[in-house]
Amino acid sequence: MAIEGLTKIAVIGGGSWATAIVKILTEQSHVQIRWWLRNKADIQHIRQFHHNPSYLSDVHLPPKKIKVYEQVAEALKGSHFVILAVPAAFIRDSLAGLQARHFHGKVIVSAIKGMIPQENLLVTDWMAATYGVPLEQTCVIAGPCHAEEVALEKQSFLTIASTNLSTAASFAKYMTCRFVAARPLGDLYGVEYAAVMKNIVAMACGITHGLGYGDNFQAVLVANAMQEIGRFVSTLDPRERELTSSAYLGDLLVTSYSQFSRNRLFGNMIGRGYSVKAAQLEMKMIAEGYYATRSIMELNKAYAVSLPITQAVHAILYADQSPAAVMEDLKNHLA
Repeated sequence: MAIEGLTKIAVIGGGSWATAIVKILTEQSHVQIRWWLRNKADIQHIRQFHHNPSYLSDVHLPPKKIKVYEQVAEALKGSHFVILAVPAAFIRDSLAGLQARHFHGKVIVSAIKGMIPQENLLVTDWMAATYGVPLEQTCVIAGPCHAEEVALEKQSFLTIASTNLSTAASFAKYMTCRFVAARPLGDLYGVEYAAVMKNIVAMACGITHGLGYGDNFQAVLVANAMQEIGRFVSTLDPRERELTSSAYLGDLLVTSYSQFSRNRLFGNMIGRGYSVKAAQLEMKMIAEGYYATRSIMELNKAYAVSLPITQAVHAILYADQSPAAVMEDLKNHLA
């Protein structure tokens, strides 16, 4: 997508990942960022002090490159790209009142590694069904890239996936900067489903860590998880793909092992004895894997793919089964 002159990019969401994306975009010349946040106090703070008081507060947000909006429709107006960076469970509320015309002619970019609850749809499919956005005009941001490390300008790698490789390439250049390398890929569904499922695996890793399991067991768990993801993705979207690349395996590894992984943290709290509600309240952030677990299990009813790790996490989170007992049983299904 060739854009002459100034490229306007809307960012929807005010969390840590949205803030990190804004930081990456500020590295670009000839880009105007049109940023919508739900929290009006944060909007006023950003306008006055040029940093997000709630997330990644050390990141400077240059006012010459960023316009902050209270109305999402205003942020979308005139934008060439629209980046969705809110939790999947909240996207419906965030876009409430918008119509198909608001997205017409724009490239929609999902930075959401989750599924829409109830509908059990990927974000790209939900945008197509709700607003008529063609799949070839959508792409997703994936890969091992924690917001906290972006804030510290540590070298990171992203994959921009789309059914249309030229769409992915047109956006990838805006996510490439001094400390981030972004590459296009033509596997939208593979990347998107893998990104959803790795959060479930990260919760499983956190649960086992909270229960006192060591690195040896976690390595086996992650290796089996990669096979589980491969089985599920190849069943829903059979095609050639290299699952050991950073868009798949790299993202799984960083989410499963990193201190910055909120899904791992959530699982760790469950393994240590927290209830689901208590863990959610203490974290004050959304663990996408919690909602994704139910969505994947519901979706899998039509396919019957063997998903022992996902099934174990579901039993703990939604059937109130003992984490210790469930993980003890899971050992018999790992190789």
